[in-house]
Amino acid sequence: MTARNLLVALCLTSALAAPGWAQSPSTPSAPPPAKKPVKSVDDLPRHTYQIPGKASEFLNSDAPFKELLAKVKADTLADLAAYDISDKATLQGYYGSLQMIAVFEGRWDDALGYIEQIKAVEAKESKKLMVGQSLRALAAATKATGDQTAKDKVFKDTLRANVSALPWDLVRDDVSAAKARAEMVSAEMINGMVQGQVDPVVEQQKGQISGDIARQLIAMRVTRDIQMPSQHLVAEVYGAMIAANTAEKKDIWTPRQATLTDKDHASPVVICIWDSGVDIKPFAGQLYVNPKEQPNGKDDDGNGFVDDINGIAFDLENKPTTDLLHPIKDLRGDLSLVESHTKGMSDLQASINTPEAEALRKYVTGLKADQVKPFMEDLSLYGNYSHGTHVAGIAAAGNPFARLLPCRLTFDFREIPLLTPNEELSKATAKMYMDSVAYMKAAGVRVVNMSWGNSKAEMEHALEQKGVGKSAAERAEIARKLFAIERDGLEAAIKSAPGILFVAAAGNSDNDNQFADVIPSGFTLPNLLTVGAVDQTGKPTGFTTFGKNVKVYANGFEVESYVPGGKRLKYSGTSMASPNITNLAAKLIALKPSLTPEQTIDLIVKGSDPMEGRSELLVANPKASVGLATK
Repeated sequence: MTARNLLVALCLTSALAAPGWAQSPSTPSAPPPAKKPVKSVDDLPRHTYQIPGKASEFLNSDAPFKELLAKVKADTLADLAAYDISDKATLQGYYGSLQMIAVFEGRWDDALGYIEQIKAVEAKESKKLMVGQSLRALAAATKATGDQTAKDKVFKDTLRANVSALPWDLVRDDVSAAKARAEMVSAEMINGMVQGQVDPVVEQQKGQISGDIARQLIAMRVTRDIQMPSQHLVAEVYGAMIAANTAEKKDIWTPRQATLTDKDHASPVVICIWDSGVDIKPFAGQLYVNPKEQPNGKDDDGNGFVDDINGIAFDLENKPTTDLLHPIKDLRGDLSLVESHTKGMSDLQASINTPEAEALRKYVTGLKADQVKPFMEDLSLYGNYSHGTHVAGIAAAGNPFARLLPCRLTFDFREIPLLTPNEELSKATAKMYMDSVAYMKAAGVRVVNMSWGNSKAEMEHALEQKGVGKSAAERAEIARKLFAIERDGLEAAIKSAPGILFVAAAGNSDNDNQFADVIPSGFTLPNLLTVGAVDQTGKPTGFTTFGKNVKVYANGFEVESYVPGGKRLKYSGTSMASPNITNLAAKLIALKPSLTPEQTIDLIVKGSDPMEGRSELLVANPKASVGLATK
């Protein structure tokens, strides 16, 4: 998970937001109408709500906010009654909203009743065990008698007793992540997020908001007013538990590494890092070189790209540029400070007590509401700046035959996007995909890493942010058309290169990539391999997206690699798991250049091991796959 996403999760991944909805049984006089089947996120209904004034002011209102709660509750229950929803992540989202409404309304027994419901639709064992732990403690403290000190004791005793009874090796990472959130959330941060992310949308839409934003506002209100006052107790209890369980988790990855040396009989292999840009300086001797191009500001080889000596790049408007590394000129804070905050965020997530983690903790809790937006945009911009370099370092590690070719895309780092989605922009994006893959083919690329993704839901959100469409349903229709242009363009580009293996990160949203229409990870193509993330023990991370086409899982937790300038930091995400498989694929092809993408995938899959506890999922074993290739 990126630093910026962890910050967003502070408000939207409430420990209260979890479980299902139970209604009193009844005996209808007639059979209920058949539910409408939901095969993808596009089949779900859209809702639109009207709120008065600014969202930041509305968040503090009484009657208007309760009116919104009643409407969201009614619509959510109606949707669950009318639609046949089998996607587990979607159900959790619906149930989480209903649970937060119950908590806001003081219906604690109803809220507690949801815990078992969510367990029924949760596949990850660690998350299933941790569902509702803070909710149970908060409910017990709320019902307790006595002063605040007595209530705090009930909260801590309940939380400590319940979580201590769980197997530590399974819940450790979830406890660590919860502790990090608890130490950083503040009312000023929540208010600042509403001001920076929601107020501009409400102004653009003249008071109208989508169901997604309505649920976000509910989550923020419940987090700020009900959950946040007990977060220092969560941090205290979980901090003590972490300190008492200092044994390191088993590392399965070091023994599985397959390292090549110059003595191996292997051939150079060109690896494209299709990402947010790469600082090529740390990779001297491991770069693709275009022999027909000179650094003279001209297109010497007539291929449409100027000075493409080591790779190509496109700007935010999908126009070619010569900068292989994402520019950092719009950074408002000091670069070294933002870099330190990024490391501190990673350390907090892993519950590592470092000077950077402590500095970030103090910095974030001291932010005022108007400072939140520039702070988050700086983290997002630094993420774009460093992401591709980090990915490249993972892809090339232990392989002297790797030849990296950066192919830079540009992602917007702003809270409100600079560009408005439209047909012209979507067609330019589709063309950029085709032009990029054509360049890869001409350069002899064998493996492409894609640690990025897009979805129609994100496009709908961008349209709402830019004031497009009179309703959520209208925006859904516009997004459907624009997204199809980009999706079909990317799919056609990948299909046009059957000799290249494309490796995609599944995503970090803990959802089904195919149900959610995520590209490219949701594609099912013979030359594409989608990768999920596990931790150092081989267990699924809490954030990893999944799906039927996620064929293999690799290390995506606290993976160390380069950032621009040559420093090394640890990042987590399927963005890190994907290049671990790209690394393996490149080594297999270096050792056996005749391999096709399908044969390479087959070696990776056959060398993998069944995941402990979930034998239907496969965890990569690089050493075994290399052994199969050289046998």
